[in-house]
Amino acid sequence: MSEFNGLGMHLGNLGRLSSAQSRSISAENPRGEKGGGARAVEGIGKNHARDLGPGWKIAPAVTIAAGQTFTMAEIDGPGAIQQIWMTSPAKWRSLILRIYWDEQKQPSVECPMGDFFASGWDQFKPISSLAVCVNPGKGFNCYWEMPFRKSCRMTVENIDENDQVFFYQINYTLTDIPTDAAYFHAQFRRVNPLPYKQVYTILDRVQGKGQYVGTFMAWGVNNNGWWGEGEIKFYLDGDQEFPTICGTGTEDYFCGAWNFENQETHQYQDFSNPYTGFAAFRPDGLYRAQTRFTLYRWHIVDPIRFHSDLRITIQALGWRSGQRYLPLQDDISSTAFWYQTLPTAEFPPLPDRDQLEAV
Repeated sequence: MSEFNGLGMHLGNLGRLSSAQSRSISAENPRGEKGGGARAVEGIGKNHARDLGPGWKIAPAVTIAAGQTFTMAEIDGPGAIQQIWMTSPAKWRSLILRIYWDEQKQPSVECPMGDFFASGWDQFKPISSLAVCVNPGKGFNCYWEMPFRKSCRMTVENIDENDQVFFYQINYTLTDIPTDAAYFHAQFRRVNPLPYKQVYTILDRVQGKGQYVGTFMAWGVNNNGWWGEGEIKFYLDGDQEFPTICGTGTEDYFCGAWNFENQETHQYQDFSNPYTGFAAFRPDGLYRAQTRFTLYRWHIVDPIRFHSDLRITIQALGWRSGQRYLPLQDDISSTAFWYQTLPTAEFPPLPDRDQLEAV
C-alpha cells in the first residue's frame, strides 16, 4: 500500500499518519512559512498591541485599496488547499476572488466573495453544509479540496470606490498529488433581467475531462406567483439540442418539493443541510423590492462526470392564466463549481461593478 498523502480527509482516515506538511497563510504569515507566524511588527492592530508588542495580534487583516488587487496567496506545489476562511465589512460583490493553478494566466476561479460562499443579496443567512459554512457574523468558510501540482495563486480585487478591510486564512497541505486529481473551478454569472423566453446559462464552453460538483443561485423574482417550474439541463460530451440529464423543476433540482412550502404555515421554509439549502429574503420592510432567494446544491456523492465538454442551462418558468407556463424575466445569478483537467477555457467577462451590485 502506498503512503497516505493526507488528502480526502474524513472520519474514517483521521488516524492515518502521513508525510504531508500542514501550512497556513494569513495576514500574520503571508507566505505560509514554517515558523513564520505572529512575527508582524506593522499592521492594523499595532496601536491596539502597543503595550504588548509582537505576537499580540498586530496584523489580523489587510486593507485593500479601492480598485486594487491584493495577492492573498502564492504557494509552490505540489499541495492542496483544504480550507478557506474570510470575512469583510465590504459589500459581498465588491470583492472578487480569483484562483490560478499551475501558472495559468487564465483564472480557474473568478467569483464575488459572497456568491463563492453560497451567500447572495448582501444579506446574512447561516449555512451548514459539507462544502460551505457561513456562520455569525458573516464568517465565510469553504472546504472544497483544491489540489495543485506546480503552484497556486489567489487574489482578491476590491472593485468598490472605498478601501476595504479584509480578513482571511488559507489552510493547506504540501503533499504528493495523484495523477488523476483534477483542478477546482468556479465561475459566476448574472443576467438581470433574463430576456423573455430565453433560458439562463449556468455554464458553457467547458472543455476537458472532469466532474461538476455544485450550483449556487441567487434568484430575484419580478412576477407574482410561483417561479420555479423551470428544468435544469446538463449537456454532456457533444450533446446538442437535447441534454443527457434533464431535471423536473427548480425546487426539485435543489432537493426540495412543492414550492419549498411549509405545509402547515404555507410560507417558504428555509433549510440548510450537508448537500442542499434554500433561503427566502422577503420584501417585508420599508423600501424593500420583490422576494429574493438563495439556493445551493452540492453534487458531492453524485458528481456529474463529463469527458470532453459540458454546458448547463436552467429555465425561469412560472404560471399564467389558463394553467399555462409563463417564461419569467427574473434577476438571476449563479456560481458553478466543478473539477477538470487544465487548461481552463477563457471565462466570459465578469459583469462590471454596477451590474454586479445587489440593489
